Amino acid sequence: MKIGYGRTSSVDQNYSLDAQLERLNQEGCEKVFSEQVSSVDRRPEFEKALEFCREGDVLIITKLDRFARSIIDLWKHIQLLEDKGAALQVLDMNLDTKTANGRLQVSLLASIAQWEREMMLERQRVGIAKAKAEGKYKGRSATARAKAVQIQKMAQRGLKPSQIASALGIGVASVYRYRDAATVT
Repeated sequence: MKIGYGRTSSVDQNYSLDAQLERLNQEGCEKVFSEQVSSVDRRPEFEKALEFCREGDVLIITKLDRFARSIIDLWKHIQLLEDKGAALQVLDMNLDTKTANGRLQVSLLASIAQWEREMMLERQRVGIAKAKAEGKYKGRSATARAKAVQIQKMAQRGLKPSQIASALGIGVASVYRYRDAATVT
C-alpha cells in the first residue's frame, strides 16, 4: 500500500501543503496523513503514518525534510520502517529505500548533511574564538546574578518567588538560587 505524508510548518503555508497532497494523490497514495506543525513540535500525524505502515507498504513524501529533523531522526525512522518491512520513497529526489541505489543515496545524503553540520559548528567555534581574542565576544551576561540584590530585597518585602521571577523576567529557580545568598559577586 502507498501511504502519503505531507507537512508544512505553519497554517500560512496552505499552498505548499496543498501541492504536497496533490502530488501524493497523483502518486496513487491510498492513505494520506497531513498536518501543519513545526518539525520541532510533536508531529501526531507523522507518528500515525509510521504506525500505519505494514510489511510491503511504502511511505511516500515529497521532500526529505518532511520526514526527518536530523540525521538521527532519519535513520531512526528508516529503521522503524525497515523493521516493519516497509520502505520510504522521496518524490523530489527519486529516492526509494527498497532499492540499493536508494539506500546508497540516503547514506550519502545523510553523511553529507552530518558533515556540513560539523563544518558549520567548527566555523562557529573558530569565529567565537577569534571574537573572544579580539575582546568582541563575552558571551551572554548572567541575567539573574545581575539582579541578585533586587531578588533579595523583593524577598525581604515578602514577595513570593514566582512573583519575583515574573517581575524581573527570570526563572523561579534563579530566584531560589539568589534569594538566600549571603553575598553576591
